[in-house]
Amino acid sequence: MPPRKTQPTGRTPRLPDDLILEAAWLYYYEDRNQSEIAETLGVSRSSVVGYLQQARDSGIVEVRLDPKRFARHHHARTLKERYGLVDVQIAPGDDFSLERVALLAARCLPDLLEPGDTLGVAWGQTVFTLSEHVTARAIQDLTVVQMVGAVNSPYGFDSESCASRIAAAFRGRCVNLHVPAIVSSAAMAEALQRESVIAAQLSELGHINKALFAVGSCETDSHIVTSGIAGLEDLADYRARGAVGLICSRFIDRAGNHLAGRLDDRMIGLTPEKIRGLSTGILVSSGAEKIVGMAATLQGGYATHLFTDLPTAAGIVALGESAA
Repeated sequence: MPPRKTQPTGRTPRLPDDLILEAAWLYYYEDRNQSEIAETLGVSRSSVVGYLQQARDSGIVEVRLDPKRFARHHHARTLKERYGLVDVQIAPGDDFSLERVALLAARCLPDLLEPGDTLGVAWGQTVFTLSEHVTARAIQDLTVVQMVGAVNSPYGFDSESCASRIAAAFRGRCVNLHVPAIVSSAAMAEALQRESVIAAQLSELGHINKALFAVGSCETDSHIVTSGIAGLEDLADYRARGAVGLICSRFIDRAGNHLAGRLDDRMIGLTPEKIRGLSTGILVSSGAEKIVGMAATLQGGYATHLFTDLPTAAGIVALGESAA
């Protein structure tokens, strides 16, 4: 019996390089899964796995990470691990941006609050900008307490409005401090704090379990100077003694410790050590001039959550690496 003749299939045998290219195209450009590719090419799924690996090894396919996204992830993870933070959120963009940082924090703030909380609120341009963009949400039995006495700011915001705006957004109770942040003498500060109305307001500071604050700089154009709390001679004195930043208008050193000085006895409001150890400390800051102060604040253990931008985060990471 003569041998049977095989019928032509009409299909040209596929070369290995062709299969690799086809598999890579289907996987990376058409988003096919490996099983679908195996069926299309008429090969096993394990063969597809091999083709895709060969595509990467030969340089046909390059797997790249978006450097901006990777940098944000890297810096966030580094800061969380270095300072023991619960969360770090970094606003996108290559430039310092107080507005983006404040907006990011404003959108996240409602999720950081719970019924029954007492939230202490500091002041400054960052905190005020945040207060303008907070997502309104009713939070039952929330109390918002102003942590710094009244400040005469030339920028169109003050310490009272920062706290009251946030309280209104969450339909919470607001406790303002009806007293200046700084007065003419230590005796005046002591007398005012003994007044029953002021004493009752200050007592609310003892109930704070969460705090929202920014870091002030020690530059000559800092809000601490332009608002009239400190003069240039005062600033120079604190800086000479190691001040690198401010929390609630009080100076701190590189270790994050409150650096008491010539102004403190005349000031009325929360001192930084009262923020340390709270269940939630929300630090919202941005800027080249804030990097050293922010690093000191994180080192001092005042924050559990950090909101900043990419260049600020990168600066804090680099500062820590240079000091190691």
